[in-house]
Amino acid sequence: MTTMDDEDLKYFEDRLLEERASVLRELGQFDEEFAEDPRGSGGGPESYSFHMADEGTDAMEREKKFMLASQEGELLYQIDEALRRMYRNEDEYGICQECGDRIARERLDAIPYADLCIDCQEKEEGASGEL
Repeated sequence: MTTMDDEDLKYFEDRLLEERASVLRELGQFDEEFAEDPRGSGGGPESYSFHMADEGTDAMEREKKFMLASQEGELLYQIDEALRRMYRNEDEYGICQECGDRIARERLDAIPYADLCIDCQEKEEGASGEL
């Protein structure tokens, strides 16, 4: 198993930092939307809809925003973990956390925070789909 050279490590570090900045921008937008939406805070009389259908729509929209923010938070965690692996020990980045094989460059190009090779990822997705 060959390790990545400095040029590859720099390339993937830059990719991860770009992805991280993008996710932080997205999370900042969610934060602004929640702060601007008087119904999102559960505050005063302005937080109540005038019609029951509006109330249901508002609740669904808030729930959707929370779900998207949660997904962005999970993505941020995965990116930070990839950066930790890289900074802690350069040889850990790009190594499958399940089988220990090198993750294909094509996979890292597509998902620079991937921690599983494609085979182990498929096994994991297959196992979780058998519930």
